[in-house]
Amino acid sequence: MGYIEKVNLWKNYKDLDNNIKKELDNMDEKALEEAFTNDLEFGTGGLRGILGAGTNRMNIYIVAKATLGFGRYLARSENALDRGVAISHDNRHQSKEFARMSAEVLSTLGFRVYLFEDLRPTPELSFAVRYFNCVGGIMITASHNPKEYNGYKIYDETGCQLVPVEADKVIAEINKIDNYFEIDHSKNHDRIEYIGKEVDEAYIKEVKKIILQPNLKKNFKMVYTPLHGTGQVFAVDVLRSCGYDVTPVAQQMTPDPDFSGVKTSNPENKEAYDEGIELAKEIGADIVLATDPDGDRLGIAVRHNNEFILFTGNQTAALVLDYILKTRKKLNTLPEDGYVFTTNVSSSLPVVIAKKYGMKVEITLTGFKFIGEKAREMEQGKGTYVFGFEESYGCLISDCVRDKDSIQAILMLSEVAAYYFEQGKDLYEALEDIYKEYGYYKEGITNIVLKGLDGSRKINRIMDYFREHDINLPSFTILVKDDVKLSVKNDYEANSHSTINLPKSNVIKYYLNDNCWFVLRPSGTEPKLKVYYGVKGNSEQEANDLVDKLKAEVLKIVDSIE
Repeated sequence: MGYIEKVNLWKNYKDLDNNIKKELDNMDEKALEEAFTNDLEFGTGGLRGILGAGTNRMNIYIVAKATLGFGRYLARSENALDRGVAISHDNRHQSKEFARMSAEVLSTLGFRVYLFEDLRPTPELSFAVRYFNCVGGIMITASHNPKEYNGYKIYDETGCQLVPVEADKVIAEINKIDNYFEIDHSKNHDRIEYIGKEVDEAYIKEVKKIILQPNLKKNFKMVYTPLHGTGQVFAVDVLRSCGYDVTPVAQQMTPDPDFSGVKTSNPENKEAYDEGIELAKEIGADIVLATDPDGDRLGIAVRHNNEFILFTGNQTAALVLDYILKTRKKLNTLPEDGYVFTTNVSSSLPVVIAKKYGMKVEITLTGFKFIGEKAREMEQGKGTYVFGFEESYGCLISDCVRDKDSIQAILMLSEVAAYYFEQGKDLYEALEDIYKEYGYYKEGITNIVLKGLDGSRKINRIMDYFREHDINLPSFTILVKDDVKLSVKNDYEANSHSTINLPKSNVIKYYLNDNCWFVLRPSGTEPKLKVYYGVKGNSEQEANDLVDKLKAEVLKIVDSIE
C-alpha cells in the first residue's frame, strides 16, 4: 500500500481520534509522505518515533497494533495467559495512555497484566518480569530522545529485550494485522492488576546486594537529577538510605513531559548538567549524577581542581569495573569463571582491566539485549556474570535485571567515590591512576543527523560506500575490516577472510594500528549515522591528538560522499 492510500485510509476512518484527525488536516504533502511512507521499525530499542498521526509515528493505533502482534507472539508460550505481562512507562506525553492501551489489548486477548500504577524506571520493569514470572514485558519510553518522541520496548520472559531473531517473529505477527483501527481492547479489564510498592521494595532490596564495602566513610556531597524522568522514584531515597549526602535538583524532580526544567534530556550532553553543576557549586558538592528519562543510563560530572569534568560512559565503566574486580579479589569473592561483557563500539580499556583479573570477555553488538542474552547463557551454566556495559552510559552489575540499570550504577559509583575519597583522591585522580597503569585510552563519537527519507537514503549511501570501497587514512594503517551485515572479517595483513559470529547488523568496524579503531553504525532509534572512534596513547595529550586526527580523516571521507 502506498503512502497516499494509507493517508486516505486514516482520513476516511469515521472514529479517528480527534487530535489525530486535526493533525492530519493540517499536514502538507511532505509531512504526509514522511508520516506514512514507512512503518516504524524495531531497532536497538524497539519502536521509537515522533508522536503524531501516521504509520511512521507513535500513536494509540500503532501501539495497539504492536501490542496485538506481541501478544500473539507471546501466546505461543506455555501457560502464557496466566503468567501474564508486566508493563511500565516513563514521564513522556501519552506514555500513561500507551501503557493502558497495551494493557487493555493484552487483557482482551486473555492475558493477566501487571501494570505499574505510575512511572517506573526501565530496569524495574525488567525486574518485574522475572519477579512475577511473566512471559514478557513492555516499557513505554523513548529513553533520552527529545520530548517529541515516545517509544515501546518489548521484553522476553527473562526480562531481556528481544534479540533480533525473536523480534523478527513479533514483526511478522504485527505485519499480519491489516486493520489496526478495529483492534479490540474492551474486554477482561479485571485481568489488569495495578502494582507498585511490593515490587519497589523487592527491587531495591535486590539492588542493594551489589554493595561491596558498606562501611566506607561517606564524607562528601553529591547532587542528583533525573532530568524529569523515572529516576526520581528511587535514586535519592536509595542513596540516602545507604548513608550518602545527596541533594536533588528540585526543578528537575517533576515528571514533566515537556522537560521544561532541562536543556536536554540526554545525560550524554553537557547541557544536561548545567543546573546540577550550579547547585553543586552552591552547596560544595563533589559529584553530579544525572539519569536519563527511563532510568537506565547514568552520567556524571566530577569536581577536580574546582572545575567540573564530565565523564564518558566508557570512563565510568572503567572506574566501576576496576573497583569491583580489585575489591572482589580482596574479599575473595571474585569467581574463577567470571565473564565481562561489552559491545563493539565501546572502549577497549575495561576489556584490558577485565583480562588482568582473569575474567573472560565477550563482545556483542550495540544494544543491551545482547548483553542480557549473554547473562541468560551464564544462568544456564556457562559461567558467572560479573559486569556488562556499553559506551552509551549504561551498565549492569547484578543480573537480577537484564537491562542497563542506573540505580545499580548510581549505588556502585557512589561506593567507588567513597573508596577513593578515603584515600584523599577524587574520581578524576582515580581515573588518571587507571590510565597510568593501562595506557591512555580515549574514545569519541560523531552523531551525523540526517532526518527524513532523504536522510535515510544518505545514510545508506555512506554505508554502501564504506562497504564496497577500500579507503585510505593517511595517518593510520587499516589492519582488519569487520562487515557485520555481510558477516565477513577481512584481515588485510594476512590477506584472508573469515566469518563473524554475530547477528547480522548494518555495522562496519575498522581495526587500525596501535590499538586504534573506528565504527560506522546507523542508529536504530534516531535519524543518525553514528561514527565511533577509539585510540590508545602514551599520554592524555597524545590520545587526544590521535582521536582528533582519526576523526578528521574518517569524516573527510564521509563528507565526500554525495
